Amino acid sequence: MSNPKNNIWSFFASVKLALFVLFLLATASIIGTVIPQNSPPEIYIKQYGANMARLFQILDISDMYNSWWFTSLLILLALNLTVCTIERLPNVWRLVVLDNLETETDRLAKMRPSRQIITAASPEAAAVKVRASLAEKGWKAKEKALADGLLLFAQKGPWTRLGVYVVHSSILIIFAGAMIGSYFGHKGSVMIPETRGTDTVYAFGTQEPIKLGFTVLCKRFTLSHYANGAPKEFRSDLAILEDGKEVRTKSIVVNDPLSYKGYTFYQSSYQSYEKFLITLTNNQTKATENFLVEPGKEVKWQGENISFGIINREMTETPMKFKYKIWFKDATGTAEPFWIADGDSTAVTRPGAEYSFALKEFFATGLQVTKDPGVWSVYIGCIVMLIGLMVAFFLSHQRIWVYITREEDGTSVLVSGNTNKNKPSFEKNFNAVSQGIDEKLKTLS
Repeated sequence: MSNPKNNIWSFFASVKLALFVLFLLATASIIGTVIPQNSPPEIYIKQYGANMARLFQILDISDMYNSWWFTSLLILLALNLTVCTIERLPNVWRLVVLDNLETETDRLAKMRPSRQIITAASPEAAAVKVRASLAEKGWKAKEKALADGLLLFAQKGPWTRLGVYVVHSSILIIFAGAMIGSYFGHKGSVMIPETRGTDTVYAFGTQEPIKLGFTVLCKRFTLSHYANGAPKEFRSDLAILEDGKEVRTKSIVVNDPLSYKGYTFYQSSYQSYEKFLITLTNNQTKATENFLVEPGKEVKWQGENISFGIINREMTETPMKFKYKIWFKDATGTAEPFWIADGDSTAVTRPGAEYSFALKEFFATGLQVTKDPGVWSVYIGCIVMLIGLMVAFFLSHQRIWVYITREEDGTSVLVSGNTNKNKPSFEKNFNAVSQGIDEKLKTLS
């Protein structure tokens, strides 16, 4: 009768289990890429039908990376990696710390590669030359006196056998960071009109309000177009306010976000209100006022006894950039129209007064907001993984033995070696070492 404990252990230590879980994770990731995540239910109903949308809801396909089954697959893979490491690491560690001077000398001649060199010099003189040759080639040798001779041993990179386990550890570190980010982080969005600020964003899917602990202000939003009229770039000038004071500013575009106190603000969208932000300044008194204006409606600046409005628009030579006709009247009682392009400012001169008039279309910037406390764990895990992969694939554990014995016609110097991988490269190193020993020994003749 089999031992249930051993069966369970063997199951989690199985390489087949690792491959199967990796296949499921890869398949799920492809599905999660093809099917939009965290979209409103009506989007799935429209694209895939009511029955399929209901299945998506049952299986958490619409929020796959936070679903119970995806998390379970990650935990299963983490358990598999951990058990595999516990199962195999002790044997590998024994090879790392092994006393190779205890190697049976009968095995040395059977190793590949190996080379025997015969010299007329004494074993003592040969040993001096062998030590010197190994040192010149960068091999630090240990030695042990035997009943019938002298055994020298040198190695490089015994710790490289641990490269695969460094990779295992890096995966666990990345998983830990992903879990921390999933359960303790935030992902949301917010629309902020120009000149306005907010201290709250709204979680994807649930629209649950998330307090930031500070205010993010949109000072200005700028939209530019290609020659065919398509949006080219949208840019938001953001400021972070704490206790009413501006502590951080940055102009963000797509893929160039603003980060503050663990939150990252990405430029994602915009919204036009079909209104205009007008800034009017009396250049003599320095009095200034901002107005949110709708086309075709009269606006009054009571403090300066000024009335104005937008009465027409025309396309400029730049595609999708308009100029607007402004009706303007001050205390003199005379109305005087003028034209101004979107985003520009102009001087308005009246009898006894001069004003600066600036106009731009009024937008709200759409921001995606994330807070991921596990991101540094993920970054560290990725760095550790790169190191582990480099060690596992490009470095090897190389060992060389030199066995010196007295023979009837002189002294025998047997050079043997092996490596755990990349044998062609090791053979070049071995040949260089053995050739160096042979040349040193020839100087004794």
